Parts: sequence; structure tokens; C-alpha cells
Amino acid sequence: MKLLILDRDGTLNRNRDDHVASPDEWEALPGALEAVARLNHGGWRVVLATNQSGIGRGLFDMASLNAIHAKMHRQLAAVGARVEAVFFCPHAPEDACHCRKPEPGLFEQIGDRFGVPLHEVPAAGNAVRHVQAAAAAGCPTHLLLTGKSEHLRGRTGLGADADLAVLAPDLPPGTHLHDDLPAFADWLLAQDTVAPS
Repeated sequence: MKLLILDRDGTLNRNRDDHVASPDEWEALPGALEAVARLNHGGWRVVLATNQSGIGRGLFDMASLNAIHAKMHRQLAAVGARVEAVFFCPHAPEDACHCRKPEPGLFEQIGDRFGVPLHEVPAAGNAVRHVQAAAAAGCPTHLLLTGKSEHLRGRTGLGADADLAVLAPDLPPGTHLHDDLPAFADWLLAQDTVAPS
């Protein structure tokens, strides 16, 4: 099984500093839903892992989160895309849980649910904490230069380790960088076409 773990806010939809708290506030990033469709058509099953501390902070409730995800699923379906499941952490930071990224709990839950070794499951997101959680769980890591990492886009020599150490010192070693979800999808699908040696 080809399984892929994505972040939600800032990766699939526009990030908001004050949380996406209602379906009206959920807005897909350009090309992101179509990128999921291309991944699906390439045989990839896509799962989301997302911190949703707005629940723990009392900013929105489960009914609102379910309505947001219903809108997301409808928009995905409209372009021929599918997200298999959404794993989320509802806790506030002070709860010190194991599932709030950068802790690896959500990724471990996904590995258990789907029965796939996590070292075979690429993970992509726009937040360093998503990449840190993925690395802690053993996933190959990819940082998208959107949302929380958009400020890194276009920086001179970003691919060099020395530059990365300065610009994103908490980024796990070996993390691949991509401009956005469509660029990551292009890269991942291109890997599938490389013949094994």
C-alpha cells in the first residue's frame, strides 16, 4: 500500500493565525485539491494529520470541525480526489499530550490503523512541527514552502545544508523542500516512474 501523510492547514487549505473555525473559513490552496487527485490516481492513499487545538481552547466544537471536513471532502470529490482519513489532535498545548505535533502520536496512530511501516510513508507539511513529528515517527520528511514556511520560499541557496541550518534550524536532517503541494505531488509521482535498479 502506498500511503502518504499530509498536514491540513497551510498545506491543503489556507492557514489562518486565528484557526479555521468554520466551513466558511476553510479555503483550498490553488492546485492543492487537484494535487491530491493526481496522487490518488497514481495509487497513493492520502491521510491527514492535523493539530486542532481550537477544540481544546474552546474556539470551536466537534460539530464545526466535522462541518469543515465535510466541505473539504466535497471539494476533494468534485475534482476526483479522496482523503482516506483525518487524524487530529484536539488538545491545547498545555495538555502535554503525545498526539500534538511535534510529538509523533498521530503518525503512530496512522501506522497502526493502516498497518504500514512508517519508514515507507512519506509525510509532507508546511509547519516544521509537522516535519519534526514525522521524523520522530520514522517517516521520510518533506517541507512545503507554503503557510507557516512561505517565508522561506525564494531564499537564495535554500537547498544548501548551511543555509537550511540558519533559516530553519529545527528542520530534521534529510528533509526535502518543495514549493507547494502540487510541486511535491510532481516530485513523488516522478519517483514512482524511476525504474528499480
